[in-house]
Amino acid sequence: MRVALHDSWTVRAVGGEVPDAVAGAKIAATVPGCVHLDLLAAGLIADPYLDQNELAVAWVGRVDWRYETTFDWPDNDDDHIDLVASGLDTVATIELNGSIVAWTENMHRSYRFPVAGLLKRSANELAITFASALNAAEQASEKLGPRPHVNAHPYNAIRKMACNFGWDWGPDLVTAGIWRGLYLQTWGTARLAAVRPLVYVDGATGLLRMHIDVERASENGQPLVVEVDVAGTRTEAILPGTGSSVVVEVSVDDVALWWPHGYGAQPLYPVAVTLCDPGGQLDCWDARVGFRTLALDATPDEHGTPFTLMVNGTPVFARGVNWIPDDCFPSRVTRERYAERLTQAKDANVNLVRVWGGGIYENDAFYDICDELGLLVWQDFLFACAAYAEEEPLRSEVEAEAREAVTRLCPHPSLVLWNGCNENIWGHADWGWQDSLGDRTWGWGYYSDLLPSIVAELDPTRPYSPGSPYSMSPDRCPNDPAHGTTHIWGVWNERDFTGYRDYVPRFAAEFGFQGPPTWATLTRAIHDRPLTPDAPGMLLHQKADDGNGKLARALAKHLPAPQNFDDWQWATSLNQARAVAYGVEHFRSWAPVCMGTVMWQLNDCWPVTSWAAIDGDGRRKPLWYALRRSYADRLLTLQPRDGELSLVVLNDSAHRWSTTAVVSRRAFDGTVLASTRVPIDVESRGKRTVRIPDHVVTAGDPTRELLLAGAGSRRAWWPFVEDLAAALPAAEFDTHVTQFDRGYCVTVTARTLVRDLALLADRVAPDAVVDDMLVTLLPGESVTFETRTAAELTHEQLVDPLVLRSANQLLTTADQ
Repeated sequence: MRVALHDSWTVRAVGGEVPDAVAGAKIAATVPGCVHLDLLAAGLIADPYLDQNELAVAWVGRVDWRYETTFDWPDNDDDHIDLVASGLDTVATIELNGSIVAWTENMHRSYRFPVAGLLKRSANELAITFASALNAAEQASEKLGPRPHVNAHPYNAIRKMACNFGWDWGPDLVTAGIWRGLYLQTWGTARLAAVRPLVYVDGATGLLRMHIDVERASENGQPLVVEVDVAGTRTEAILPGTGSSVVVEVSVDDVALWWPHGYGAQPLYPVAVTLCDPGGQLDCWDARVGFRTLALDATPDEHGTPFTLMVNGTPVFARGVNWIPDDCFPSRVTRERYAERLTQAKDANVNLVRVWGGGIYENDAFYDICDELGLLVWQDFLFACAAYAEEEPLRSEVEAEAREAVTRLCPHPSLVLWNGCNENIWGHADWGWQDSLGDRTWGWGYYSDLLPSIVAELDPTRPYSPGSPYSMSPDRCPNDPAHGTTHIWGVWNERDFTGYRDYVPRFAAEFGFQGPPTWATLTRAIHDRPLTPDAPGMLLHQKADDGNGKLARALAKHLPAPQNFDDWQWATSLNQARAVAYGVEHFRSWAPVCMGTVMWQLNDCWPVTSWAAIDGDGRRKPLWYALRRSYADRLLTLQPRDGELSLVVLNDSAHRWSTTAVVSRRAFDGTVLASTRVPIDVESRGKRTVRIPDHVVTAGDPTRELLLAGAGSRRAWWPFVEDLAAALPAAEFDTHVTQFDRGYCVTVTARTLVRDLALLADRVAPDAVVDDMLVTLLPGESVTFETRTAAELTHEQLVDPLVLRSANQLLTTADQ
């Protein structure tokens, strides 16, 4: 029996300086939750996500907080009663009826403590005191010996969500609280301690090996029966009286394979485990599994060392995104929110999500949804951008959390890779850490020994990589593009986005470009007057080093300097979308040498200028639409090859692509100046590169011409010069608006060339979602934007120049 302990909690400050309104107050608390949310609900702090409130609530992270509740407990015949904490954040003292039950110091694992001897029938008093994690991290750092890390605080000294301490896209909001479920579990003879289903496929037969660990009430117990049911096929095993573990094998004939979306279906088989004694059922466990094989091909070749994920023997080009926690306060992320965000990823033609190592092991719902959607999951162990001590007490906590994470997540067919760390091996090699570290440990023992040993023991069906980036050998530079995984940050930090073409990585595991949130998100969160990129609230919501300077320098090579804030928000959003599309299409064009792009990043945890495609309020930025187009199964892209221009035809679909592409050089008025027809016949998962004849690619007037490659609805554009140097006309078009039951259709018919037309409908209706964006039209062409919204809008609102945007406008505004 499980009884949740989620009701009637209060929280109060018990150490540290607090405002007068908080001192001595018992505040109603929500479990699961955190102290920031409790203070916010009580009206004792302002929303940390708005304006400069992050600074105003910094004191919260320096305070010790005590959570308290009371509960009754009925008489119970079971011998064992355990207090189970699924997630405590982070340095906690647990007391029951005045007795200390335990001390804990790890946000990333659960805990179980026997408490039968401490319970009474009524008015049980349960208290959990959380010491300031910020103070604890500083103290632990001094005790272990300071080690290099990014950002302001020594997050690497304790086991807590690293980005809680601030990141280059996230606020400094150091949380505390009971962030996952808390309950009492009663049991008698025995209970299921751990269940690990490992899947194998042999021809048409699926084999499920169920590794089952049992905790017994006594060492010399009676034999137990373990029943395993897989989609109606039941198998039993007897666990001897002294036994504590058993492996039960179940075969499934004519098994249906699980595939990433775009490669096949995602059949999921229900699995149930029941533990019984002669008196009946003692415990049960259930999940779903998918049958597939996994491999990581890193066999050296003539180009270096590949990094190719293989599912069911098929190489998969990873069209990926990096995932960060979707909220600084993870207890707010519901199953519905996971489903919305991950569906947004799939709808952008993403097939892989990397769970980044500075966050958390996400809730089961995250992985369940990835199973259902066919999204592959690359899971980092939780180490990021820092050196980590390998001594106690950290090492035991690392081992315990890793064992739990591997055990909990191994049922999920979507999980295809365990990765040791994020950028720590690279940091040790190239960021100057060795001078300050001396001979102190820094984490290599975790990534090269402890973690791969745990994976080999508990989950040998999945590949493991020591880190990202990693060149597949400790003897190479960890970030060598010719070997393994690569992070490409020199482009954003130091160069124009055209620098992506200088890289042909085997697997681009991180790269990205910044842009602001959507207008509705930005103006909900920031209220500076006047609103400018350098206003105080805007700067607090720009965490990157010299972020605005990098945005300005990136714009300067492509578009005029914005004349007002409205233009700045649109221009930087457009430039972000163009930059990432530029990189993605270049990397994809080099398949199969390059076999993956994992764009930084899918999502945000709050409203901020960042690299995300979906902003902190869940709205799709222009980048999302560009990513969807660049990640399409079938893609036309114009790319330089050996000093010439070529059409690269990518067919990452399940079927052969046979059609004809037309590549034409056009004047801005739409006139065809030269053209060529290119027969397309590309096999499934194939590519064809076709050189374009000189007479087509040689412009008469580069400022007034561009190339267009088209095949059906798919298009690729090649401007001969940047917009800044082009003679783009003022955008002229006709519009027609019709209302339908879910919103509006806005049809635009161009009278001039219109580049990157976008309907930014959130400016007039915050709930608006537009089906497409960044559409280029030649004179006479039309596009219809379907806009879903519950708002009542007028034609004038929907076609307002600040709503119906284009690149042309930015040049026209600059000329005025």
